[in-house]
Amino acid sequence: MFKGILHGALLAAALAGAAIVPGQAAAAGFPDHPIRWLVPFSAGGGSDIATRIVAKHVGDALGQPVVVENRPGAATIVAAQETARAAPDGYTLLTAGMSTLALNPWLYQKLPYDPGKDLTPVSTLVALPIVLVVSPDSSMHTLADVKAYLKRDKPGSYASLGVGSPHHLAMELFLDTIQGRATAIPYKGTPPALQDVAAGVVPMMMADLAAARPLIQAGKLRAIAVPAAQRSGQLPQVPTFAEAGGPAFEAAAWQGVVAPAGTPAPVVEKLSQAIAQALRTPEVAEQLKLQGMEPTGSTPQAFADYARKEYERWGAVIRSKNISAN
Repeated sequence: MFKGILHGALLAAALAGAAIVPGQAAAAGFPDHPIRWLVPFSAGGGSDIATRIVAKHVGDALGQPVVVENRPGAATIVAAQETARAAPDGYTLLTAGMSTLALNPWLYQKLPYDPGKDLTPVSTLVALPIVLVVSPDSSMHTLADVKAYLKRDKPGSYASLGVGSPHHLAMELFLDTIQGRATAIPYKGTPPALQDVAAGVVPMMMADLAAARPLIQAGKLRAIAVPAAQRSGQLPQVPTFAEAGGPAFEAAAWQGVVAPAGTPAPVVEKLSQAIAQALRTPEVAEQLKLQGMEPTGSTPQAFADYARKEYERWGAVIRSKNISAN
């Protein structure tokens, strides 16, 4: 499954675009009623907030309401399956990110949806930066201290948000780059995990910057470094891994937007342009950055290419670590 991620969806979109007259006619009259935008997480989380901020502006641009519906469950599988089964007419969208497109195909032997056959890319949406944090009372003050802890004879430990989560895989990739060892301590959510790191119950965590930033600013967590090419504008005082003397290590969660496979290419393009326009709006960009997220936006093809690279990149980590969610 999923060889050459999203190639099947892109082929379907290309074939749909070949029928120029019907496709253009569909786009010309689109939309003429409200659009459903599914979010595979509970209300109030970062992805839900980002979707709602952007959806309002997309609705304004298209002249029809965009109704956001939460469909949490099973590592985004519930919402992805519902989207895959929806009519390919542009009236059902899904906020889909690493888990939906790049991780689940490796983590689950059987999925009720195939990202490459059942979904078509529309646009990237936001990047969700990650930061490595420890307790403020920890003896680890620098990345060199962290590396020494992870490379000692006795394996270390770290807080994780479950097998195959972006945060879990980010730490495993880091461990690979430094040839370190540590045991993942699973948590059901970010708040309890960060609370235990802050209290020193668990030594460290790769955490969502959006969730960790208030605790860092309050002195309840110590930020060590961000796995990114450049410093975050949200925590400009925190160095990148490369600046801190570590490997040029990059990892961040991300979200994009997909539609059911077979959605006419002109309709997909119209949606993509509306999303990009929303993300370029200063008000939207500021709201997202206040939530610790970086607005992105892209063409359907660019999103497909990015998702494929992420699929291959994280697949190598999952295979080398023999990680499975089954």
